Amino acid sequence: MPIINRLTDVPHPARYSHAVVATGRLAFVAGQVALDAEGQLIGEGDLAAQTAQALRNLETVLGELGAGWSDVARLNWYLVDVTAIQTVRDELEKVLRPALGEGNRPASTLIQAAALFRPDVLVEVDAVVALPD
Repeated sequence: MPIINRLTDVPHPARYSHAVVATGRLAFVAGQVALDAEGQLIGEGDLAAQTAQALRNLETVLGELGAGWSDVARLNWYLVDVTAIQTVRDELEKVLRPALGEGNRPASTLIQAAALFRPDVLVEVDAVVALPD
């Protein structure tokens, strides 16, 4: 397995790894937002729906790389309202629990942004992925 999680016994409520060591090839995935294949925004004004769509888009990219959620070393989140962090955590857990069970989560950073590339986009997520051999 290309990812080794470290410091996972450090207490934290957010379910992420404090450090991840990745070996082999890395992929740096561009920010994913809640646009569908036709470029239409999914979930206008709805952070949960936008987060779910951004994660679906990220999962599509992972698949194209021949990777899965267990290969994600790091997630970087950008929110226009950081007080809504629990919504993002809930949507992420809906994806990661079936994929990883109670296993380790990617390292993660969340930043509040004054704005994203469009005023109706509420969340963006990018990733660093340790590609499988």
